[in-house]
Amino acid sequence: MFVVAHGFTGDVDRPHVRRVAARLARYGAVVTFSFRGHGRSGGRSTVGDKEVLDLAAAVEWARGLGHARVVTVGFSMGGSVVLRHAALHPGTADAVVSVSAPARWYYRGTAPMRRLHWLVTRPAGRLVGRYGFRTRIHHRDWDPVPLSPVQAAARIAPAPLLVVHGDRDGYFPLDHPRMLAEAAGEHGELWVEQGMGHAENAAADALLDRIGAWALGRPGSGAAS
Repeated sequence: MFVVAHGFTGDVDRPHVRRVAARLARYGAVVTFSFRGHGRSGGRSTVGDKEVLDLAAAVEWARGLGHARVVTVGFSMGGSVVLRHAALHPGTADAVVSVSAPARWYYRGTAPMRRLHWLVTRPAGRLVGRYGFRTRIHHRDWDPVPLSPVQAAARIAPAPLLVVHGDRDGYFPLDHPRMLAEAAGEHGELWVEQGMGHAENAAADALLDRIGAWALGRPGSGAAS
């Protein structure tokens, strides 16, 4: 069973999220959902903080369906959420896949991330999020600041962690996935994908097939980093 956690401004009805779910369905049952404030979900997005509770509810629901093995697969913001969920709710995910995720908060080192911070922190930006991206963003700052992704990655063991990142990711450079994989130690695996950009839109079907095979424990599914 896969539980798919989409990226910021995504939702369960987006074509790229539906494509990811359909591809992973070749390897097991799939649960998808929209984070708070995204698409048809109620509430407001906290950009990765309270979203860990949304994922916990989805995983609990998947377990309630009788699935003995649950693998969480997250993209970008969702990639940070699956890390924190596994750290804060140990034993609820049997394996974790984090794609295109940040390692640390408040990163502004790329133009796309500077635009994202404007979207989140400015009233005009939040209006653009609501009407342009179907994403309602909470106006309050984090208090307290949540556990960072790299701190979370260090606490996931013994569950295996797969970190996937494109070498052409315009949001987060390669020091982010390398930090995550290093923090996970011997329980972490890093795939750096040549020519890949950011998150769901950039995840080719062949990559999703390899992720599905990795989740099933099939040999030869990895990639050199």
